[in-house]
Amino acid sequence: MALTAEALAAHPALHARLRHQARLLLDAYEANPRLSSVFATQQRWLMAHIALSLYFRGVTARERGGFTAARFFEAIARNGVASRNTADSFLKEMLKYDYARRLPGGMDRRSHPLEPTPASLDAIRGWLMVHLSTLDNFDGGQRLATFLDTQDSASILHPLVADGLLSSRRIREPSGTFSLFTWLDNGGIVMDWLIAGMEEAPAGTERIPTGIVSVAAMAEWLKLSRTHLARKLRDAEELGSLGWLGKRGHSVMWVSDRFRREYEATQAAKLAIVDHAFDAGFCASASAATSQGTETPLKNGQRLGATAN
Repeated sequence: MALTAEALAAHPALHARLRHQARLLLDAYEANPRLSSVFATQQRWLMAHIALSLYFRGVTARERGGFTAARFFEAIARNGVASRNTADSFLKEMLKYDYARRLPGGMDRRSHPLEPTPASLDAIRGWLMVHLSTLDNFDGGQRLATFLDTQDSASILHPLVADGLLSSRRIREPSGTFSLFTWLDNGGIVMDWLIAGMEEAPAGTERIPTGIVSVAAMAEWLKLSRTHLARKLRDAEELGSLGWLGKRGHSVMWVSDRFRREYEATQAAKLAIVDHAFDAGFCASASAATSQGTETPLKNGQRLGATAN
């Protein structure tokens, strides 16, 4: 049975697990900052998930022709993610930086098939693996092993994750400080940096030091305008979500317990979506394989989709 957002949010190890996850996501950003920056805002992140889900659903249906811009625009409009012009600009940027490519066929630009390049596919597989690993750390499950040992595993899992993200109010409409950063370029990475840098502190500590001192260094690493980042941090400071132990910009930054809890609640909702998708995708595959008299072996000898809860 999939873990719920409520169960994850109440887990005593949540903070430690999310700090570790944040470090892994920062490592992924550092390995390819340009690719991460392409999906830097909430809106672009959701558009990327829609494009990838269209591609992966074609793979599972054995449609090897990619997806069309027309289908992408229809999905964007149906889910209310962005305007037609914004979606068109996003696709053009994906093609410009070689994160998507055109395939032969199609009579015009809207019907011309597209597919993600290996760099984009590697990035989403890595993102899925990070979150499956985090879930395994909560209950000793074998989700990551199952994912790695299953053919076309991203095609099975990702579209279900994308559906969950697009239908979640918690993900689509974050509140409080979290919402400040969702429209900032690399806003998610900013929050991951803040959480990853937090020091150990007892539950309920009102101001948790992060070890972050220099906004300039933070902006440079994130390829952000120092002025723009400083403005967002000041907005968060006015909400009481962060501040400095001494002079602003010359002392250690702290993060409030309230902001930490906002971050944890949103991450718990996202992890629950991933776990529900895993349960639906891989347990369904296991049931189908068993009904046909076959099993998919894992390195640990368990059957496909089996988890320890």
